[in-house]
Amino acid sequence: MPDAKAKEKAKKQIPLRVSASLYNDLSQWAEDDFRSINGQIEYLLTECVKHRKKSARGD
Repeated sequence: MPDAKAKEKAKKQIPLRVSASLYNDLSQWAEDDFRSINGQIEYLLTECVKHRKKSARGD
């Protein structure tokens, strides 16, 4: 039975459709940051969620 940490690290797959121009921009940005496109999207979403949580606390 997986522990809580393993469950937290489990990844969910979601379908994502983006425009060709957004894909190209993300692809270039990911390459600049030495990440895969998937890794770049995950990084950006994580940063946005952190920012939202921080803003909600009133920091």
